[in-house]
Amino acid sequence: MTDEPSHGSRPDVELRSILITVVVALRPKQWTKNAVVFAALVFDHKLFEASRFFVTLGAFICFCLASSAIYLINDINDISSDRLHPRKRHRPIASGVVSRSAGWGISGLLVAVSLPFALWLRMEFAAVIVGYLMLMVGYTFWLKHLVILDVFAIAAGFVLRAAGGGLVLTVPISPWLYVCTVLLALFLGFGKRRHELQLLSSDAADHRRNLEEYSVELLDHFILITASATVMAYSLYTFTSPNLPTNHAMMLTIPFVVYAIFRYLFLIHRRDGGGSPEQLLLTDGPLLAGITAWGLLAVGILYSAS
Repeated sequence: MTDEPSHGSRPDVELRSILITVVVALRPKQWTKNAVVFAALVFDHKLFEASRFFVTLGAFICFCLASSAIYLINDINDISSDRLHPRKRHRPIASGVVSRSAGWGISGLLVAVSLPFALWLRMEFAAVIVGYLMLMVGYTFWLKHLVILDVFAIAAGFVLRAAGGGLVLTVPISPWLYVCTVLLALFLGFGKRRHELQLLSSDAADHRRNLEEYSVELLDHFILITASATVMAYSLYTFTSPNLPTNHAMMLTIPFVVYAIFRYLFLIHRRDGGGSPEQLLLTDGPLLAGITAWGLLAVGILYSAS
């Protein structure tokens, strides 16, 4: 009589658990932010060119590797304050599941892979990746403690993503893309600060020093200004950019942008959202539907006219 096969040896189960924990530490949900690199591909009418698509996909992967390396460094640096946070304390490094030394090692490995890969794609793109890493390291250790400038640093990271998408394809990028990207990133960033301030209340300064400089009322003003400016900038883009159809059909996408902004404001003020924009994007059905509808309509307008 032979023994029945087991459902998996203990070492296999432990290895699987370790791999899952490491993946969680890389914050894959936040990779959605790196989708900005596809903007140049889409708006330069190259979406359906396979070679250019895969080059842009490579750029997206480079930013995912680089951003995950930064997330690990940030979690190592913030381990004490994260343990005071009701949600961040469950992160692998803050909870002690992943050690600091392992975090440094994985971060170094990600950088060691992303830089040569970026250089292979295009030298100018590699320079953007280096600039992004330097900016985010500066943010981790210094800029995130400076009121207002902390959110501007985050916005600059999104601009570098958009610039990288254009440089890797050697296509010009509309100034409107930069303007809309900055404003939208500021809108999301101030919404995140508001959520942190409300969630942590009197303990906010213990988690992040500059939170004591903010107030909910001040952040509401910032959010209102950036939301209004985002809608206005995008609206102007739809009928002034030379890369768009001359019949101004792109203006049909404006209501979807307005809806997405309003829905996000609703989630911030009525559903206690805003702390994790990428999580809201993946879990809030109406918001996801609005953004998907905008994307499909925009692509339809752009490529039907080309």
